[in-house]
Amino acid sequence: MLERLSLAAFALALAACSQEAAQPQEMPETPPPAPADLPGPADGVIPSMMRSTAAIVGVDGSDIGTANLIGGPNGILIRVEIAPGGLTPGWHGLHLHTVGDCSDVGTFKASGGHVGKIDGGHGLLNPKGPEGGDIPNIWIAADGSGGYEAFTNLTQMSDLTDADGSAILIHTGEDDALSQPIGGAGARVACGVIR
Repeated sequence: MLERLSLAAFALALAACSQEAAQPQEMPETPPPAPADLPGPADGVIPSMMRSTAAIVGVDGSDIGTANLIGGPNGILIRVEIAPGGLTPGWHGLHLHTVGDCSDVGTFKASGGHVGKIDGGHGLLNPKGPEGGDIPNIWIAADGSGGYEAFTNLTQMSDLTDADGSAILIHTGEDDALSQPIGGAGARVACGVIR
């Protein structure tokens, strides 16, 4: 019996040695070549896209938020952030206007009319429209803050960043997306210059 145990131990030891011998030796690992340093979304640079950031001011001239616009090949991504206390709670009409001028604080009439104005064509649901400046409403929470993101293919960044710029306007009430001339949205209560 002792002979069998010794023979079994010897066979196990021999098998272990043969497995170690069969294992390839580790070669020093060379690091893979570094990828080309191309700009991409991870580092915040998106090639060939126009960007604009607009400070949004309220009827008293104080900063209440920002609008960030990124132009792509088929339209514009718009992100608006309104700080707490910036606007009254509820829905507010939001439009793109033809002139980058918010200097007449309180009325914001210097910003002109809607981008791509069409007689009788205001409103995202209008069969005669919509106009280039028509974008969806923004919701403002009970604390007066809001966050908004929308995409429009009704205009391009080159239209908004021309010589006189353009403006993003927020109205006192909701745009019903159909009635003329501004969807019943009421007075202009906030404005941001797009350049």
